[in-house]
Amino acid sequence: MKHLVLFVVIVVLAQEVEAQKLGFFDLETDFLIANYDSKPDVDDLQSVAAFATMLRDNRFSELQYMAVAGAYGTQDGDFIEADKLFDMAFGERWVDAHSGKKEALERLLPQSLKILNNGGEIWIADAGQSDISADLLTLIREEIPFSETKARVHLVQHSFWNESVTTPEKFEYVREQLNYIKIPDGNGEGNGTPGFRTEDGTWWETVLADEDVGAIWEEAKRLSDAYNIVAGYNNEAVGAGGFDFSDTSELCWIFGFEQLVGVNDFFKEFLGSD
Repeated sequence: MKHLVLFVVIVVLAQEVEAQKLGFFDLETDFLIANYDSKPDVDDLQSVAAFATMLRDNRFSELQYMAVAGAYGTQDGDFIEADKLFDMAFGERWVDAHSGKKEALERLLPQSLKILNNGGEIWIADAGQSDISADLLTLIREEIPFSETKARVHLVQHSFWNESVTTPEKFEYVREQLNYIKIPDGNGEGNGTPGFRTEDGTWWETVLADEDVGAIWEEAKRLSDAYNIVAGYNNEAVGAGGFDFSDTSELCWIFGFEQLVGVNDFFKEFLGSD
């Protein structure tokens, strides 16, 4: 009987630990930083809306996170101002590195240090370039030893182009000083990473009508339609009336949804979910 009770206790404790985990992410101890460059490709705008859609799912109700606008590197083209979109998606849980990188870092650093000092881990979804990630890591490294940042600060990147327009010395710095994870590109399907880019706009009617996130997607669509090509890049999927939230592939990898194939799977998984 004692052995049975012990077995039940072990099973219950294991279930509690599992409940705290969402993919690689520990909801009780970890911190997510979601970087968006918004320069010049409009895919970041739809990626913001996609993350907001995930956040409305109860599985993310305890998520500790901060989003970053203006996480760009050396690329040409215009930065797309999207304050209203970020407000709608994240409330006060975002910072504007375009208007004030110093101020953005001052908001990110205390939470980052608190998480690490309490034994948690930091996950950076770099839907942009790694410049601001390197700047934040430099400040963290003033307080936290290398062995700790290498083991407990993780940066996930899906795009070779993003890597190519990161300031070279900052790109090398993050690769050396933290756990740098390169996953397959989220612009295409069938490579082990969800492909969230399609010229098929079939889902738009349903997405825009959603009572929880429809208004966020409407603002993302308004901006992406207005600034596609104009900002300096022609996103053909958006131009055709489709979707491109390819940067969301990094979030899916972190949170254990890498089995999703494409846009259809994403909306079936998260739209209207509770």
